Amino acid sequence: MKKSDIKQPACYFDKYINLVEDLEISEAFERSRTELDNLELKSLTKIGDFVYAPGKWTINDIFQHLIDSELVLSYRALRIGRHDQTKLPGFDEALFAANVCTKDRTLERIVEGLKIVRCATAFLFESFDDQALQRFAVVSENQMSVLAYGFAILGHQKHHLQIIKEKYLPNSGKIVV
Repeated sequence: MKKSDIKQPACYFDKYINLVEDLEISEAFERSRTELDNLELKSLTKIGDFVYAPGKWTINDIFQHLIDSELVLSYRALRIGRHDQTKLPGFDEALFAANVCTKDRTLERIVEGLKIVRCATAFLFESFDDQALQRFAVVSENQMSVLAYGFAILGHQKHHLQIIKEKYLPNSGKIVV
C-alpha cells in the first residue's frame, strides 16, 4: 500500500508522514535504509557534542532518539496490526532522551543500531496484509493506522536529517551522498 492509502483524520504525525513520497511502504523502507547507508558519518562525527541551542540534542542523541521512537511506534503498529485492542499509552520522548547514555557509544555504533532496527521494522511491515495495514486505534489522542505508523517512522527520520542538515551542518548543507 502507498502513503495515499492512509485513511484517517489529520493528526500530530502528519508533519512526518507528509515528508515521505507517495510510494509503496516496502519501497519507502528500502529508500530509508539507503539514506542511512549514505550518511557521511565522518562529517557527522566531527560535530561531536555540539548542540545548536541550549537544551537541544547532540548528533548521537538525535540518532538514539530515532531508534527509541521507531521501537515505540513499531510496537504500536504491531499491536494494532495484530488486532490487539488493549489501550496503548503515549511516551515521553524528553524522558527517554534524558535517560540514555550516548557519550560512551560511537556514532557509527548508534547508526548501526538504527539500521538494525530499521530492518526489523521493515520486516514487521512485510508481515502485514492490506487489511492489517488499514487497522487503526487511538493512541495518545491520535487516531493512527498501521500504515500511518510506518510512514510516520520514515518521515520522522527525514525530519531529523533535515534538522541536522540545517542546524548542525549549515556550511556544507550535505549529510548524504
